[in-house]
Amino acid sequence: MKKTALVTGATSGIGRATARLFAQNGIHLVLCGRRQERLDGLQNELGKHTPVHTLNFDVRDRKAVLSAIDSLPSAFSQIDILINNAGNAHGLNPIEEGSLDDWDAMLDINVKGLLYVSKAIIPRMAERKSGHIINIGSIAGKEVYPKGSVYCASKYAVDAINKGMRMDLNTYGIRVGAVNPGAVETEFSNVRFKGDQERADSVYQGFEPLRAEDIADIVYFVVTRPYHVNIADLVVMPTAQASATLIKRDMQ
Repeated sequence: MKKTALVTGATSGIGRATARLFAQNGIHLVLCGRRQERLDGLQNELGKHTPVHTLNFDVRDRKAVLSAIDSLPSAFSQIDILINNAGNAHGLNPIEEGSLDDWDAMLDINVKGLLYVSKAIIPRMAERKSGHIINIGSIAGKEVYPKGSVYCASKYAVDAINKGMRMDLNTYGIRVGAVNPGAVETEFSNVRFKGDQERADSVYQGFEPLRAEDIADIVYFVVTRPYHVNIADLVVMPTAQASATLIKRDMQ
């Protein structure tokens, strides 16, 4: 029987790359995102390889999350793999200049959104005593860097939730792990800098960053290990990166 994976933030970056790789390997998909046109495009693209169902909601909206997941048709209602990928960064400012709206967005999406989706899925996994949850964290959840205090706080929270979730769900035999990327070239910086493409591009200049497909490869590796193997916490950075702030920028 083929497994079914639910992927949040599936319309771009790591989520989209993971969905594509899963589809190529026959994993059934529930793809979640805020942009319906992108969800439709993915359904048309990936539906050629595997059954695909889409859910259009914002992870910040608790009622919408619970309602959408509760609406899953029976063919997609058993979620075997949950990829908590939805997340964002807004702004790069010292804390005294930070935007309250930016802080709300990061904490609501990166922390509360992950919890809302998990809450909708976990009881079903617990009842079956089976399941696998992958939380997409960040190097920012391992090291704080200047001007990123609130984003880092949100990813430190993901790190803590991942650890606590693994403890709480151990009794049900549910696997829980995190993949924590360093510099990955996606729409991440474009969102952080509110569409300032030049500033976003500068983040990745002078070195070869990770690609979304690199992280998707790792996620697929993690979920395809024998069931007695749980990769609990994994940090991956481009070769040019040694820490959250140390990047050798003459390696291209």
